[in-house]
Amino acid sequence: MIIGILEHTPLWVWAIFAAVTLLGLQQIRTRDVSIARATILPVVMIVLSLSGVLGAFGRVPFAWAAWVVGLALSLRLAGKTVAVRGASRSAQPGHLHIPGSFVPVILILAMFVTKYSAGVALAMKPSLPRRVTTVGEWSLR
Repeated sequence: MIIGILEHTPLWVWAIFAAVTLLGLQQIRTRDVSIARATILPVVMIVLSLSGVLGAFGRVPFAWAAWVVGLALSLRLAGKTVAVRGASRSAQPGHLHIPGSFVPVILILAMFVTKYSAGVALAMKPSLPRRVTTVGEWSLR
């Protein structure tokens, strides 16, 4: 079954997997980045998360509410647990000095696996978005 799922995965999904893996691996090394560039990835991930919920569940208010709760919890926890430790202003104006870390690559790949798993589940059982428990569980991920 797993081999069949992997064989039927579109090639563009593997391209995205390669791109996000590369993006995550770039976070391992210490670097100086502009404040704008440091802000782009979190904003893009939030937008992709919302689009995933909207794409899977459409106009289900419970899904939107669960997503907002999940976002609020994530932002609250992120400030305490996954904030970049040791980040500081760079000598270059408008830039941050960010130490390398494996945390971003782990988070990025966890999000990809979650999104991929949800896509596989929806492809195998299209009726899942109509179940309230599924909406709540997936929106909080």
